[in-house]
Amino acid sequence: MSLRDIGDFFARHELTRDDRLGAWIRFASWQFRSRLQKELIVPWIGGQRLLVRRGMAGATGNIYAGLHEFPEMALLLHLLRPGDLFLDVGANVGSYVVLASGVCRARTIAFEPDPITATALRRNVSINHLDELVTVYEAAVGNVESMVPFTVGLDTVNKVAEPGVTGTRMVRQCRLDDVASADNPIMVKIDIEGYEEAALDGAHVLLAKPSLKAIEIETVTEKVRTLLQDQGFFQAGYDPWTRRLQPGCEAVRTNNTLYIRDLEFVEERLKTAPSVAVLGHLI
Repeated sequence: MSLRDIGDFFARHELTRDDRLGAWIRFASWQFRSRLQKELIVPWIGGQRLLVRRGMAGATGNIYAGLHEFPEMALLLHLLRPGDLFLDVGANVGSYVVLASGVCRARTIAFEPDPITATALRRNVSINHLDELVTVYEAAVGNVESMVPFTVGLDTVNKVAEPGVTGTRMVRQCRLDDVASADNPIMVKIDIEGYEEAALDGAHVLLAKPSLKAIEIETVTEKVRTLLQDQGFFQAGYDPWTRRLQPGCEAVRTNNTLYIRDLEFVEERLKTAPSVAVLGHLI
């Protein structure tokens, strides 16, 4: 990202737009410290920590802005309770995993196919002592169990690639129904760079489970939209400050689209969640 892009991010982000100077100070501090050390373990929310290196775009966003993806991460913090199950498909280095299992004390099954990124994910699990709550699958998620080409060195935008594409390695692919259909997740996050349709094609049993109340998903095709609607999910926006869902909202600017089922249950969870301190704010 250019400095202009970073400035735009600070100006838009709900936790930094009223204190852009503080965000720039955190940015400058990180730029200085990360040049002195290859990796740093930084304090984060709720006594948790993050292992971060230069180039980890999502993780460094948490340093600058508290919660890189504010509405999505806040919804997770407000929805999950101890003992719940969260599925993180495309976990990257584990920011959502640390929030779900470290702050909320929920169980997490995390999927990350890139071996270097999966190593960082496991280290974030370990430094926060979450090994008993988190299971990591070093695998992509799709509609068939197989080996698939996966891009290398693109951090948060690594993805399953077409056969024959250069700059890829072969990784294992699994189906959600094969891994988690015996469990009862309450929330799933799917952020896999346009491969979401294939992931849901392998999750029909999972999607039908009454326990599943919320899905945060990056790429929504017409097929994805129809599949989720057929299972009783509807699109919504979330305002973390008021803890209100806005059914049918398409105007909320987020990286992922939120789908909800069983509105009464979800609203009660959101309303009664304990507050979390982030950059001097209580959300």
